[in-house]
Amino acid sequence: MWQLRSISRPYDGKWSKTMVGYGPEDNHFASELTYNYGVGEYRLGNDFLGMTLQSSEAVSNAKRHGWPLTEVQDATYVTEAPGGYKFYLVDQDQPKTDPVQKVTLAVSDLQRSIKYWCDVLGMKVYKKNDSEKQVLLGYADEQCKLELQDIGGPVDHATAYGRIAFSCPRQQLPGIESQIRKEKHKILTALVSLETPGKATVDVVILADPDGHEICLVGDEAFRDLSKVDPAASKLLDDAIAADKSKEWFAKHRHEKPSA
Repeated sequence: MWQLRSISRPYDGKWSKTMVGYGPEDNHFASELTYNYGVGEYRLGNDFLGMTLQSSEAVSNAKRHGWPLTEVQDATYVTEAPGGYKFYLVDQDQPKTDPVQKVTLAVSDLQRSIKYWCDVLGMKVYKKNDSEKQVLLGYADEQCKLELQDIGGPVDHATAYGRIAFSCPRQQLPGIESQIRKEKHKILTALVSLETPGKATVDVVILADPDGHEICLVGDEAFRDLSKVDPAASKLLDDAIAADKSKEWFAKHRHEKPSA
């Protein structure tokens, strides 16, 4: 899904977002990039440890554009997006499934987190490394995996935090919410229907794991309608970037974009 809100006066707390990925969200991982017009910088925490992509093309693109790469192990490089988020690039041919292999989050107590993500949210363990204090979790073999890394201390979400989202059948959401309440875990947003003008109405529940990582569970049926690929998305994004005059607006009003 791609969505960019139409904003006439964009520099008073308004925002827009873009969904990017390697294919339709029905069977691919997607990243949601949110642009808050009034914010010039965010403070990174230690909660998001990186995203791993398997793509020789991504590696060659980075080299061609002079993007800094550091080899961290054989055929694997780490690089940083402009906001400081880390990406690990595996220099191998893209798989026929999703090139996004895993997303890595920090946790303060690995066993407690495994219990939450597996016993409560129903993920299964694909790999566990006790010496490295890591576990690889997922719902299906062909899907992007979630890696949890014990950092041996508190998880700081700072101001650049986000959330991870999963779709599931709408009829399962009340039961999940009930189970979360029974287990006395945190619910940030109880089951609610969210209107999207001109598009599907989606039902969501937003949770928080023991370290405060936000988890959004979305009703799958409406989400599939909402997340259809927009063939004009790339052009709309380019047009929106070209039309963004935030620097000029702040300069005219003698303001600086604040840091979050």
